[in-house]
Amino acid sequence: MGCGVVADYGHLPAILDTPGLELAALMDPDPLRLALVASKFGNPPAFGTSDEFFGVGLDAVLICSPAGAHLENVLAAANHGVHVLCEKPLAMNDQEAEMAIEAMAKSGKMLFTGFVYRFSPVALQIKDWVQDGVIGDVRSLRLIYIWDLHGQFEREPDGEWIESPRWHGRMVEGGPMVDCGVHQIDLARWWLGQDVEHSSVAAAWVSNYEAPDHVYLHMDHALGAHTMVEMSFTYGHTVKEPLPHFSYHLIGTGGVIRYDRDGYILEARTGQKTMTVPGASEKNFHAMHAAFSEALRTGDPGHLPSGRDGLIATQLARTATDQAISQRAWFSSRVSISGT
Repeated sequence: MGCGVVADYGHLPAILDTPGLELAALMDPDPLRLALVASKFGNPPAFGTSDEFFGVGLDAVLICSPAGAHLENVLAAANHGVHVLCEKPLAMNDQEAEMAIEAMAKSGKMLFTGFVYRFSPVALQIKDWVQDGVIGDVRSLRLIYIWDLHGQFEREPDGEWIESPRWHGRMVEGGPMVDCGVHQIDLARWWLGQDVEHSSVAAAWVSNYEAPDHVYLHMDHALGAHTMVEMSFTYGHTVKEPLPHFSYHLIGTGGVIRYDRDGYILEARTGQKTMTVPGASEKNFHAMHAAFSEALRTGDPGHLPSGRDGLIATQLARTATDQAISQRAWFSSRVSISGT
């Protein structure tokens, strides 16, 4: 459901390549986009409405529609009794997310959130190292993704420069922590197996939006570990040659784990040795859909994030963004009052 960019480059190729999955139908309200994507992926039955779509008889549905349509799509899937893998965010707010989770629970079908970062070989290796105690007890995590979101401005065919619709849309929807930071929030909870007990935020505004475009989220976990997530859409957003930075750093009582996408370096350094393994991209749609196929076959979710995982990560990201906005407003009012 939804045949946009993420379905085109990520989900649909993975579905076609995954044993146990069959692309049974497509749905998108845009007839031109629907026809284009259908022709690209083998011309499966393609529909403009959900009634027609579910009418073909489905076991599961992948929801890749815009965020504002997620609740409607999940409720339709629950009503038709099919399992769901839904792109993040699960819904536009906590109340809608709870409605989606409750509806799927009542239907007796599984609901998963599409946190594709979990399925990178890098994330899976870190999960194994943490569980095996390779670096002792993890006390600190630094998860950093600072980049330009493909640039704030783009050139039209006639040569005119305009603000990128993608950049504008992501900032209006909540900015980098809500859009991308949810992945790192989910990874921290998943790697540690610990909930977040307290969080705080600091932020900066390089562009002129309500939401901050460079955000630092601090999270204290239930058993004492601390995670700092740094997210940015304005790291090089107006430069000719942007240089994004993506890294994970985990500090434990017996060593450190480091991943850097620049060179795809993944290593664990301990008092006994340094273990270096092949790195990889932070996303792996094929592995996520293999896990989805296995969950549909066995009923075992494996590493798939639940709907509740999706709600918690987005809740933390949105709360942090709202707090940053409130703090900025308070600071601005104090400056106005003091006249300095």
